[in-house]
Amino acid sequence: MNDWTTFGRVDADGTVYVKTAEGDRVVGSWQAGTPEEGLAHFARRFADLVTEVDLVEARLKSGAADASHSLSSIKRLRATLDEAHVVGDIDGLAARLERLTTIADEKAGEAKVAREAARTEALARKTALVEEAEQIAAEATGWKSAGDRLKEILDEWKTIRGVDKKTDGELWKRFAAARDGFTRRRGAHFATLDGQRKQAQSAKEELVKEAETLSTSSEWGPTAARLKELMNEWKAAPRAAKEAEQRLWERFRAAQDAFFTRRSEVFSARDAEYKGNLEKKQAVLAELEAVDVDADPRGAQNKLRDLQAAWHDAGRVPRESAASLERRWRAAEDRIRVAMDSAWRKTSPQDNPLLQQMREQVAEAEQRLARAQAAGDSRRIKEAEQALASKKQFLNLAEQAG
Repeated sequence: MNDWTTFGRVDADGTVYVKTAEGDRVVGSWQAGTPEEGLAHFARRFADLVTEVDLVEARLKSGAADASHSLSSIKRLRATLDEAHVVGDIDGLAARLERLTTIADEKAGEAKVAREAARTEALARKTALVEEAEQIAAEATGWKSAGDRLKEILDEWKTIRGVDKKTDGELWKRFAAARDGFTRRRGAHFATLDGQRKQAQSAKEELVKEAETLSTSSEWGPTAARLKELMNEWKAAPRAAKEAEQRLWERFRAAQDAFFTRRSEVFSARDAEYKGNLEKKQAVLAELEAVDVDADPRGAQNKLRDLQAAWHDAGRVPRESAASLERRWRAAEDRIRVAMDSAWRKTSPQDNPLLQQMREQVAEAEQRLARAQAAGDSRRIKEAEQALASKKQFLNLAEQAG
């Protein structure tokens, strides 16, 4: 476009005109040179306008500029074009600006819809965060996780843009109130928990004291049962503060361990003793079972009396061996008693040692009665008569049974 006369002219007096569809319009005066130089000067001004329009259009189409700002720029350019001191295709540039106005208006509308959608989404997100915070404040009991979540909500809140100032302020007040409510409720909980832990500590200190007292007891059964009860009470009791709980637990376990260690040592020593007793009783039992009852029933009976004392003196044996030993002992005793009964029945009344012994006892009773009568002691006489009558009665019964 080197022929500027297409879009403008310069009068002889230096007046510069631009040509438009509505006619020529004065845009200035040129006295400094030739008319061609004057037209070129005003054409350069027009080129500057075109450059500005090019820039607005490029930014608008690329999306780099805000459509509403671009629309304002286009309207400003269009408004100044009718009075611009330039020479160029005014009508063409005006038509171009009209097209850009339509495009910018559409994009501004789209941007407005997008902003409204973004605002709606931002409002929904912040509302959801507020409602979650309010629910946490009212219901949450996982204090650490709930506190961490409130911090996350605050961080997320700061990233959300697009909510109008008034609505955002109202939502923020609700969020701040929820956070403060949670803080107060958490504080009240831990204050109550602290009181409960102090009570739990006092209760467990009493359990520890009793356990430590019992740790020196030698009443193994009752003490072990009571320590078991104390353990159940410990488990049922609330927890004290962490450090106090650990310290008390160590004392409690130490007391239990001390008792059960002593009991184990005593039981081990007793088991060793019972094992030695078992060997003794097994030897006594073997000796009794080896007695030849048929050869000498009376000697077997005497042997049984001797071994009974040894059996008793041998002491207790391990529980798992006691029952079988007792069965064998009773069997050996019964074998000897049966043999003695049989031998006793086979003996004649005159030769029966039991009857002979009873006759001797009757004779002794008669002699005591005679001595009492000689002494004239009525009390002794009465006692001797009663004793003599009793022995004679047993003798008669034995002789009849024989």
